[in-house]
Amino acid sequence: MTTVAQERQTHRQVRGGKYLTFSLANEEYGLEILKVREIIGIMDITAVPQMPPYVKGVINLRGKVIPVIDLRLKFGLEPAEYTDQTCIVVVDVGTLTGIIVDTVQEVLDIDSSQIDPPPPLGGSIDTSFVLGMGKVKDDVKILLDIDKVLDADEIREIEQNATASNG
Repeated sequence: MTTVAQERQTHRQVRGGKYLTFSLANEEYGLEILKVREIIGIMDITAVPQMPPYVKGVINLRGKVIPVIDLRLKFGLEPAEYTDQTCIVVVDVGTLTGIIVDTVQEVLDIDSSQIDPPPPLGGSIDTSFVLGMGKVKDDVKILLDIDKVLDADEIREIEQNATASNG
């Protein structure tokens, strides 16, 4: 169990830098630009059987099979129709993974002095995947630790299932 002091220490290490911002439902999020490989429009996604609902399947990106996760569903938000604004952000979390977001906004340079730790929401709510809250003008961007949002073991399992069902 981590103490509040340890958690504050952890969040104090959040460095300012460039964050790709995007929206899901009516919230704005950001992730470290260094984790982003590319942004592509929504494309045909091949469903993989027996996956959690938030795993939409896999795409073929220039010959590489990449799992795709709908971030809305992963976060327990209402599903939404994909539009021409919907994008797949390909991130590197040890393996390439696509995350579906409502709209990509911009790349912001957020100074570490503009980043607060996530508010304490009680022990039952997991905020371990939130790096911090970026204050930009009058807005707050929820800065995600994409490595914790997308568990590496979970991604490997998706890839193995995709390979097995295609093989």
